[in-house]
Amino acid sequence: VLGVDTTAPPLSAMSSTPVPGPKPLLPSPPPTEAARQLDELLADLGHTQSKLAAAGQGAGVPVESLLDDMLGSLTRDLQELGITAAPAGVCAACRKPIAGKVLTALGKTWHPEHFTCARCGRELDKGPFFEQGGRAFCEEDYHQAFSPRCAYCAGPIREKVLTALEQTWHPEHFFCAHCGKVFGDEGFLERNGKPYCHQDFLAMFAPKCQGCERPVTDNYLSALQGVWHTECFVCTECLTGFSGGSFFELEGRPYCELHFHQRQGTTCHGCGRPVTGRCITAAGRRYHPEHFVCTYCLGRLQKGTFRECGDKMYCQPCYDKLFV
Repeated sequence: VLGVDTTAPPLSAMSSTPVPGPKPLLPSPPPTEAARQLDELLADLGHTQSKLAAAGQGAGVPVESLLDDMLGSLTRDLQELGITAAPAGVCAACRKPIAGKVLTALGKTWHPEHFTCARCGRELDKGPFFEQGGRAFCEEDYHQAFSPRCAYCAGPIREKVLTALEQTWHPEHFFCAHCGKVFGDEGFLERNGKPYCHQDFLAMFAPKCQGCERPVTDNYLSALQGVWHTECFVCTECLTGFSGGSFFELEGRPYCELHFHQRQGTTCHGCGRPVTGRCITAAGRRYHPEHFVCTYCLGRLQKGTFRECGDKMYCQPCYDKLFV
């Protein structure tokens, strides 16, 4: 039967695009320098914070209380100097007034030390950050929590993302499941959810020609419980195609009529053609009845009335004339 191979699946699609997501943001700097004198006075507050914490813990006094007392004292000192210490805003983290440096981000104001990553707690006042759901994250935690994952290494995809087989991949991690080569312009073929290059897919999964054992990818013949390239389905002995469409099978291989009978020992010893009908068997050889003749006079021989010399047959008179 002549047909077309439909075992190879169509090319699967893949696309490489940048990872969607927000760009890193930067906290806004203080809008003015109006509170410069207050900032200088409050600078000591940051330097002594750890000391106050230790002192407060030793005395059993909350750190917040010590800081509030110090802030109140500084405010009174500023008022005596004629400086109005109006709060710059309310910190979105601790909900307390901001009397020193103020950081503006995500539409809110913060103490710089209170603007931290929502996951790891690292301060974000001096570098970029990412926003998700109204919360700020450092770059590492943002990618770990929200970036798409590579189907091969399971790591976050930070830059270009390749989408294929209904999954996401690092472009360098999308390669042939057998040989490990990254796919070129020819694309890939899929089998059981895994991608393969064309060469390995055909070698591993395409049916093999019974004649040459190479993959069959297009037109083929189906015969002898296998498939064949049309040019490979020929007589095993003489390599001639079967123009009439018929062939003979011997031990799973195709043969033309002549070589089939030669292999079977069913050719006429007289003419060399196959014996398919009535035959005469003599001296272990087969003959068409009309070809069982005396080698010398060409008269037809009857079984039991001939003599053999070498591999030739003679009638009795010719044998006596020639050899007696």
